Amino acid sequence: MKKRVGLWVNRSKIDTESLIPQLVNWFNGQGWETVTEWQEQGLDDVDFVISLGGDGTVIQAAREAAAHNVPVLGVNYGKLGFLCDVERDEVYSALKKVLKKEYNIEERLMLTASLIKAGEKKEYTVLNDAVFLRDCVDSLVTLQVKLSGEPISSPPSDGLIIATPTGSTAYSLSAGGSIVSPDVEAILITPLAAHALSSRPMIVSNKERIDIILTRGNGCRVTFDGRHTHTLEPGDSVRVVSSSIKARFIRLGGRSFPRIVREKLRDRWHE
Repeated sequence: MKKRVGLWVNRSKIDTESLIPQLVNWFNGQGWETVTEWQEQGLDDVDFVISLGGDGTVIQAAREAAAHNVPVLGVNYGKLGFLCDVERDEVYSALKKVLKKEYNIEERLMLTASLIKAGEKKEYTVLNDAVFLRDCVDSLVTLQVKLSGEPISSPPSDGLIIATPTGSTAYSLSAGGSIVSPDVEAILITPLAAHALSSRPMIVSNKERIDIILTRGNGCRVTFDGRHTHTLEPGDSVRVVSSSIKARFIRLGGRSFPRIVREKLRDRWHE
């Protein structure tokens, strides 16, 4: 069977465009065929995917590849690259290890978010987060949150973040949420500037069913993984549960999670 690798490229990043033909030639020399993300066919027959870009790029690649049970190797061409296992100057040494199968597969929790709006239902697979954010600068929103049917909070606020452990180091972290190790099976609930002293970030089991209902306020938006955005009206709701599929990342073993936290968030740490 032909060995195939997929290239998922953020072409707006410097040097990624010029790297594509170099990678194609390199893989051809190893007896591998390359396909690119804009080709609809072929993901089922791809052995792994290389993401060239930042965290946003690797999230897109991992989300799409997860449906086909294909692992992703993230190469950092962004600023932070929290999810990328390889820096740009390590590409070929890393690929040699991958072709020799000298790596581990790290599986990460994903979520299924079901938007119920005007009686219609739309589903999205989420790797990072679902973000609820007020649209009007002079008006707060009230979001009722329920855990498996039990109400937990509904203070007026700027919004709310429902995040996976992967998303714990993204917007949720900036909003005061906890950093959660990627191998923890949990869901984060992080309020945004809630007008209640008792409103604090929560970490709940991935077995919970989380319902978020807009009960008051105009101009509230919900965005799934920063990609799909909808405007909510009072009465609209989103249900979040664990997905039946998981994102799969290729890990070469050179960086532990504590080391990644120290290196990537070093401006926040004092040693």
